[in-house]
Amino acid sequence: MNKNYKIGFIGCGKMASAIINGIISSEFLPASNIKGSEVNTETALQTQERLKITVISDNKQLVKDSDVIFIATKPNYAAGILEEIKDELTPKKLLVSICAGVSTSKIENIIGKNRVIRVMPNTPALVLEGMSGICKGTYATDEDIKLVTELLSNIGKAIEVTEEQIDIVTAISGSGPAFFYKVMEDMARAGEKLGLDYEKSLTLAVQTAIGSAKMILQRGETPVQTLIDNVATKGGCTFVGISVMNEENSEKLFYDVIEQTTKKASELGK
Repeated sequence: MNKNYKIGFIGCGKMASAIINGIISSEFLPASNIKGSEVNTETALQTQERLKITVISDNKQLVKDSDVIFIATKPNYAAGILEEIKDELTPKKLLVSICAGVSTSKIENIIGKNRVIRVMPNTPALVLEGMSGICKGTYATDEDIKLVTELLSNIGKAIEVTEEQIDIVTAISGSGPAFFYKVMEDMARAGEKLGLDYEKSLTLAVQTAIGSAKMILQRGETPVQTLIDNVATKGGCTFVGISVMNEENSEKLFYDVIEQTTKKASELGK
């Protein structure tokens, strides 16, 4: 990436802060290249102290000063902010939205023929293990996708999808952390009921989840089913547990979870 790039963030909440911290800590860009905007002057000063970057209270000035502009506000504020800054946008500037449920077409209807990338991040970005889905608007380029992917690689991983698929991304990775928390909590509570104290049970569940995830990431060409079979040898205790999951139709359970979450995400975007 061109080290002269200037990046601006309209809204400096948790997700924007995670991206900013990732960019700076990885030395992808220096802090001097990053600027934030908070409309309340007092909030701007507090945010500047917290993030150690320049934070102003003028959204229009932020856009003028930036090559890449992240819209990182609550979705219901997005339209008003886009109306405010649209005259400052030019074809040379890239707009990146992390506003959930706000489609690129909605953004383009306000700002016209400008380059837009939409991002669906998730909260593990706060510990630099985020997963983001990204899609491009009508006028964005493959280079824009490459740039945003590089930026987001500083807080985890990113994949490109179509806008039609972004609601599925929301269900799997955007909402997914809560689903995994629920599974780990349920496993820990089961251990507790069977006689192991809760904290030890939770430690076992969490560390096992971390290790299992790493095994999948490092599996190469090995199918996930093979990893399951390697643990669940026929007649063993794991095999019994997997049999219970199959009898209870865990595949249908998680399909329903992802389907209903996808459906809700789609409704919010309309």
